[in-house]
Amino acid sequence: MPAEIRLVVGLGNPGPDYAHTRHNAGYWFVDQLAQSASASFKREAKFHGEVARMDAERWLLKPATFMNLSGDAAAAMARFYHFEPRQILVAHDDLDLPPGNVRFKTGGGDGGHNGLKDITSKLGSGDYHRLRFGIGHPGDRERVMPHVLNRATAEDEKAIRDAIASALAEMPSLLAGEYTKVMNALNRRATIGKETGEEE
Repeated sequence: MPAEIRLVVGLGNPGPDYAHTRHNAGYWFVDQLAQSASASFKREAKFHGEVARMDAERWLLKPATFMNLSGDAAAAMARFYHFEPRQILVAHDDLDLPPGNVRFKTGGGDGGHNGLKDITSKLGSGDYHRLRFGIGHPGDRERVMPHVLNRATAEDEKAIRDAIASALAEMPSLLAGEYTKVMNALNRRATIGKETGEEE
């Protein structure tokens, strides 16, 4: 039986200057998750971020360390509560997926994402779960940094938030450990979007 998810980490950069940037899609997701659970975030210095209690068994975390040091926060909570990597879900932006697309996966590489790279390093394992929210690629590697750190267009932000809504709808299954069901549901959504001419 799969280990239950106990910690959901949303990746992003702290502060109002970054609030609407594409790189903060993970923050957007855990903010919505907290709202749906009537939970409030509180700054916790020992965890290097903002923490909310989703329910009796699960916590939400927004690292306040800036993206490249996200592992400091995730590892601090993992050590304190004795969470294993497979009990952790990380929500993050993904350049390789178009806006509006969301994928669930377990383990794997970091895909060049500095937040994931640091979490894997600090946890000593990449065997955690991921929710990947597409933000699209600007087409030129030299434009990647401005792309992720600039505000999303209104169209892209709507697509990303629609993907977040789709992921939220699958959270009961995800938290129950029904990972294959979640993967199939999110993949089916993307396929339907293609067939109807919608953006993935």
